[in-house]
Amino acid sequence: MRVHLSAVGRLPGRSEERALVDDYVSRFAAASKPLGWRFGGEHEVDDRKGGGPAGEAELLRKGLPKGGLVVCMDERGATLSSPDLAEKLRGWADTGRPDVSFVIGGADGLARDFVAEADFSLSLGAMVWPHKLVRVMMAEQLYRAATILTGSPYHRA
Repeated sequence: MRVHLSAVGRLPGRSEERALVDDYVSRFAAASKPLGWRFGGEHEVDDRKGGGPAGEAELLRKGLPKGGLVVCMDERGATLSSPDLAEKLRGWADTGRPDVSFVIGGADGLARDFVAEADFSLSLGAMVWPHKLVRVMMAEQLYRAATILTGSPYHRA
């Protein structure tokens, strides 16, 4: 299974957020090999026409792998523990779908119809987070999920 991050906005090449995402993605790539998973890449979009969440949704849809599972990051989504997310990923891998994309909206969130079309909606809790930090947090959670499933001591619960 290939795991993707799809997000509104671009992380600057020399930003702290870019460095953290790159670090966790690299760790995920190594930790997930025994699971047969790999990082499928990041897809960043900018809505230069000012279409808001609806315009961003159209750009995001174009970058999603065909036939892949879509997980929208949404404050109204399900809240999972890290072990529960790991099990959810294992279950998605077992379905045989080749890709899962975690989709992160911009400052105004994701369009409601886009979220409704998704296979799953995931929340990082009741607080609202900046989309740049959500990308860092999801990259870390993907790495954590892989270490949980492979028995690495990274996750201490």
